[in-house]
Amino acid sequence: MRVVVQRVTEAAVRVEGAITGQIGPGLLVLAGFESDDGDADLDWMAGKLVRTRIFSDASGVMNRSVADVGGDILAVSQFTLFASVKKGNRPSWNRAARGEVSAPLFERFVAKLSAELGKPVPTGVFGADMQVSLVNDGPVTLSIDSRSPE
Repeated sequence: MRVVVQRVTEAAVRVEGAITGQIGPGLLVLAGFESDDGDADLDWMAGKLVRTRIFSDASGVMNRSVADVGGDILAVSQFTLFASVKKGNRPSWNRAARGEVSAPLFERFVAKLSAELGKPVPTGVFGADMQVSLVNDGPVTLSIDSRSPE
């Protein structure tokens, strides 16, 4: 499992012009899955995202988590996180899990995020053409992979 997470002051996702998910201050999480991802990956990632200290404390030091600041999380599925550009100029998506595998993984991931955060996590629409808007705060952007945690 791979995510790109951005600390935001606001973010929204639209499908066919309608907002399907929207947050104020918090994290925008773009999530991609491989076929062999499982509950261990989902559990680890959900816990890591909710507890990672990338929000400033009173001294201006990144020492608070999204849970600590009462922030929200907006989750959007994004298979393109597993693009391979090794050969040629057209990306290959072979490593990304197919929809019938990744859709239930995404649903379970969102449920785990919600449980860790203690409140609902809005999302986009799985497999839809989505437009994501955000105001990156900092900017702070992290790339996290459950198979190679750094």
